[in-house]
Amino acid sequence: MRSHISLALALLFLVPVAPTSAKTLVSSGREIADTFCSRCHAIGAHGKSPNPKSPPFRLLGKKYPLSNLEEALSEGIVVGHEGEEMPPFAFSAQQIEALLAYLASVQRK
Repeated sequence: MRSHISLALALLFLVPVAPTSAKTLVSSGREIADTFCSRCHAIGAHGKSPNPKSPPFRLLGKKYPLSNLEEALSEGIVVGHEGEEMPPFAFSAQQIEALLAYLASVQRK
C-alpha cells in the first residue's frame, strides 16, 4: 500500500502544471490595453496615438525598461503626458503580467 502512495506522490511531481501560455498572456494584455489605454495610446505595432502627447506602446521600450512599469502599474500610474493628466489605473498582478507581456510583444526593435 505504501508503494502505491509513494508512486502516486511521485507521479504528482511529474505532471506539469500548465502555466499561462505566452500567447494567452499577450492576448489578455491586448484586451487590457484596448480597454484602458487605447483611448490615448496607439497600442499596436503600427499607427498614431489618438492623443499626440501619448507615446505609442511600441516605443515605450526605447524610453525605459518595460519592467520598470511593473511597480507603477501596481500602485496606479499617475504620470501624465507632457503636462496632461493620465487617468489613475491600478491593476492586479495577473493583469500587470499580461499587459507587460503584450507591451513586450509590440516593441519596435
